[in-house]
Amino acid sequence: MEGISFYHVLMIATFIIGYLFITIEHITRINKTSVALLMAILCWTFQFISQSENQENNLSYLSEHLSNISQVVFFLLCALTVVEIISIHKGFHVISSWFHIKSKRKLLWVIGCMAFLLSSILDNLTTTIILIVLLQKLIQRGEDRLLLGGAVVIAANAGGVWTPIGDVTTTMLWIGGQLSTFKMIGTLAIPSVICLLSSLICLTPVLKGEFDIIEDQSDEESEPESKTIFWLGIAALIFVPIFKVTTGLPPFMGIILGLAVLWLYTDVVHSRHEGRDHLRVPLIMTNIDVSAVLFFLGILLAIDALQTAGILHQLASWMDQTLANPQLIAIAIGLASGIVDNVPLVAAVMGMYDLVQYPMDSSFWNAIAYCAGTGGSILVIGSAAGVAFMGLERVQFFWYAKRIGLAALVGYFAGIGAMNLLN
Repeated sequence: MEGISFYHVLMIATFIIGYLFITIEHITRINKTSVALLMAILCWTFQFISQSENQENNLSYLSEHLSNISQVVFFLLCALTVVEIISIHKGFHVISSWFHIKSKRKLLWVIGCMAFLLSSILDNLTTTIILIVLLQKLIQRGEDRLLLGGAVVIAANAGGVWTPIGDVTTTMLWIGGQLSTFKMIGTLAIPSVICLLSSLICLTPVLKGEFDIIEDQSDEESEPESKTIFWLGIAALIFVPIFKVTTGLPPFMGIILGLAVLWLYTDVVHSRHEGRDHLRVPLIMTNIDVSAVLFFLGILLAIDALQTAGILHQLASWMDQTLANPQLIAIAIGLASGIVDNVPLVAAVMGMYDLVQYPMDSSFWNAIAYCAGTGGSILVIGSAAGVAFMGLERVQFFWYAKRIGLAALVGYFAGIGAMNLLN
């Protein structure tokens, strides 16, 4: 690439090395958040001392990028808090009674469809954790339970693609103005369903017979107001895109409103009772995975440093000349997300291509949303849902690639085919 200075080479090297350590976190045991934050600070440091822009311009760019990133950070913090409030109140026990099914194939389809729908309302990571834990309570550990867990990962990633709150990458595109709510749903819902159905069809022949359901698995008492909190929390999440469309305010304002209402309700119903401090929001917030939010902050800041330096623009030009097809670029991004985290990939694409070249709701942005979301299912380390599954069930990388990866790959390309037919 032309016009790359010594400091720009250092930025690229820093990003590649940091990206590598993020990818092999399960091997090095070095938390990816620390790597992402260090990578972001180093990239911006090199940008400032490179003098490719004067100090005033660099500060202006940094402030602008930080303003955009803060919307994603606030959105994630509030959404995670709402989900944690529901979880602490044991509101998700509402859905546990739906899983008393002995037929292995029937349970595959029921849990797959449920993961698909839940992740469109919550998010793919939360949905995966909830359903894997439920499977652990219902079914003895074995090959078939792991196959169901793999189906949950595929379904949760597919379900998170077609709504603005179902997947972090889709949320980023939505907040960034690349996708609008109703166009996104209308364009991506059918390909996502086709992806799910194709993958489940591939997994169905592998499962035969019935499960021995573990009895008396739900003798744990629910917390007070659990059902009300569950439905109120779900309503708060669903309300976000409605609020954005009706008021024009950014999505993070809608989720803050939903959290405020839920917070107010829990204060009213619990403040009069002793022994309910653990159900109050200030204490619940100590359980939030802040490191995940800081990871997104670090990744997005690092990507923005590369964009400010003009590196992403040159990379985009190279990809246009090499692949010469927007859909091929999206497919390549999706396949790459099976190996590396899709968040920095999508962030990079957002920095490489602007809304002038590809306007809001163009086929390119829809393809990026679909491919980055579902491509992460192909390998277990390709998505947050897969990593959660790997941690909860101690799944081996090669077992997943052999038993689940092919089904995910079939679903991935089936959805792409459906998208092409619809377009």
